[in-house]
Parts: sequence; C-alpha cells; structure tokens
Amino acid sequence: MQLQKLVRIRQNFPDRALPDVSAAVRAQMESADWALAVKPGSRIAVGVGSRGITNIDVITKSVVEFWKSRNVQPFLIPVMGSHGSASAEGQASVLAHYGITEETMGAPVVSSLDVVPIGTTPTGIEVVMDRQAHEADGTMLLSRVKWHTDFDGKLESGIHKMMAIGLGKWAGAKRYHTFGLEYGLEEVIRSAGKVMLNTGKMLGGMAILEDAYHSTAEVAAVGAAEMVEREEELLAKVKSWKPNIPVQKVDLLLVDEIGKNFSGAGMDTKIVNRSGRNGPNTWPDVPKISRIIVRDLSPLSYGNAIGIGLADAITDRLFKKVDFEAMYVNSLTASSPAASFTPMHFASDRLCIEKIAPTCGKLDLRDVTIAWIRNSMDIGELMVSEGLIDEVSTDSQIEIISDPMDLEFDSEDNLINLMNIDSPTH
Repeated sequence: MQLQKLVRIRQNFPDRALPDVSAAVRAQMESADWALAVKPGSRIAVGVGSRGITNIDVITKSVVEFWKSRNVQPFLIPVMGSHGSASAEGQASVLAHYGITEETMGAPVVSSLDVVPIGTTPTGIEVVMDRQAHEADGTMLLSRVKWHTDFDGKLESGIHKMMAIGLGKWAGAKRYHTFGLEYGLEEVIRSAGKVMLNTGKMLGGMAILEDAYHSTAEVAAVGAAEMVEREEELLAKVKSWKPNIPVQKVDLLLVDEIGKNFSGAGMDTKIVNRSGRNGPNTWPDVPKISRIIVRDLSPLSYGNAIGIGLADAITDRLFKKVDFEAMYVNSLTASSPAASFTPMHFASDRLCIEKIAPTCGKLDLRDVTIAWIRNSMDIGELMVSEGLIDEVSTDSQIEIISDPMDLEFDSEDNLINLMNIDSPTH
C-alpha cells in the first residue's frame, strides 16, 4: 500500500483564553441584576450539562460560591437529555467524571429524571421541566454557546437548547426531537424555551464561549429577560471563531476518537462535513471529505458511540467498546437512527485504510489525499498529506512543523501516533 507521506501542521488561531476564568465568572454574577435580586435563603437549581466544556468544574464552583456568598442555597442538577444512559445514576456519574460532586463543589448534586408539565407551545408541543428545578425558587443553567451539529440558525446550541432538551430530561428530549423533524429544531427550541421562560422559574444562565483552541474565551451572565437577543449575539460571535480543517477537499480523513465529550454527534458534523440526516458534505464553507475512518472511542463517552454512522469504516477495537443500549437510547431520543448505523469494521487501522482508500475515487492510491486529526474538537494540530502542502502553505496562520513522514504501523497493524501530542498545543 503506497500512500502519500504526511506532515504535521499547526494552525495558529487567535488565543482568546481568559487569564482567570473563576474571577471572570464571579465578576459576571456580581454585575447581573437578576442574580443580585435573588433573596437570601432561596434555593436555586444550577443546571450542568454533559459536554466536555473546558473549565466546567471551575465555572460551576465559582457560581456555587457566588450564590453561597449571597446566603443563597444552590444545588446542582444534571441537564443532559438522554446522556448517561438516560438514568439518574448515569447522569450523576457523568458530572462526577468532570469533577463535579457535592464534595468538590460544596453543593448537593440532585439527579432525577422526574419532570412536570409546564405548558404547551403554539404548535401543540407539551413542555416539561425537571421536577427539582421546578420546585426550586429559581433555576440557572451553565451552557456553552456554539453551533449545532444538525441545523443552521440564529439560535443553535446554548441556553435555549439546554432549557428545552436538558431541563426537559429524557422525556422532553424525545418529544422535542420528534417535533423537530416536522417544525425544525430551532423552532422547537425557541418555542419550548419561551414556555420555560414564561413560568418565571428561569433566572438566567452563564453563557460560555470557547475559542478555536477550546479555551474559555468569554463568559456572560445572561438574564431571562434578555436571553434571546444575547444568545443570538453570542452565537454569531463564536461562529466567527470556528476552526476548520484548513483545505478545500480531503479524500480520506483519519479520526483518532469520537465521543459525546467532543460533540453531541460524537464528532462535530460541521468539522467533518457529515449529517446523520442529510448525508456527506452537507455544510457549506467546510472542506469536502470523501471518506472517514474512525479509530477509537473516547473513554469519557462511556460506551456511547453515537456518530459511528457518520464514518465509512471503524476498527474492531472501537466496535468492541460500544455500549449499544446507551447508543441506541441516545440515537432514538434524537430521532436520528442513522447516527448509530454500524459501518464496516476491520481488525486494524491498516486494514481499514487498505479497504477504504481505494473507494476514494483515485485509481492510484498515491494520489489519495489524507488528513489525520485527534478528534473533531482538537484540530489546532493535525497531519496532512504531501498533496495538500501547497494549499496549506498559502495560509499565513499555518506552520509546517515536521518533515514528511510515512504512515507507520505497530506489530498489530495499528497506526503509530505521528502527531506525538497528548493535548492541543497553543
């Protein structure tokens, strides 16, 4: 198998990392009129999700400490739809793996799937809310604002989505995704969010923005009254920071890991240009990618391999790690069965490449262009093949930081890590 050599490149994105995340969160809370208006002695639910948000433990603890300094009684609730196998214990475990427990945060973690109905949208969607949040004196959510993997809009992933799908727990998440097929997910999120806001139970949220390195770049304490406008502004800002694989077209993309900690879709569809509903190369302004091989599953996805259906081939070692019950629950809840379709799987990385590379539309495998990423979140450093060097060399933000190297395999025919990095470099 003769393939192009690869070089390691670095994308030098603007570094927007906050110098002191805890201080920034505290300052936002202390300047928020809606937070200062909460009466001492109030019991406040703080919702935390399941995504791999940078500094989520620091942000959560800072919020808890603010409330306690105001003589308010905060408690933490998992807000994550069907993640954690759609069980109360599983969702508490997800938070614990992010370092969020009663001992570390200084506030109880109350995990339950019980919901109460709170109203109906104009299109007839019954809206439900986590019972613990509903019974509290108020609720705020900690949410990363970013692009969604399934649709484009002015409101995508963020506080509104967490209000609907997260606070609605598994029951709400199933219902909203079902109606999303008919009305569009943005419309469902907006309308369910409006019902939630009209209850008076929502205080606001801490919007979290991450830069292209996934550093915490901005935090904003957004009150219920201004939530729609502010979230639209923040989403537009973070979309302008979005990174890409820095070429127009790739024949073969190698992905080290997928997982719910990287994306709700396992791998960010707007990075790898796939859609579980609309197929390959759905998104504009994203490189076209002919074939995708996924090598492994992140341990922080707890067996949920949703997103394997976006790949053309996976390894047997990934396949053996799949918790099919957890993956199917997630996929069915999201009304996206294709995301869990099992692709071809082979015993080693070498076999995956040998079988899939010839399907890229190139008669000579030496013409197949390759990109290799760790996961869809960490693309600050990646490998690209020699056939792409001229293209990446025209970008002033890109450094070529290695000589060309052949793909190397170990004794079990699995790739040796040419990137030689354990975390994004910046």
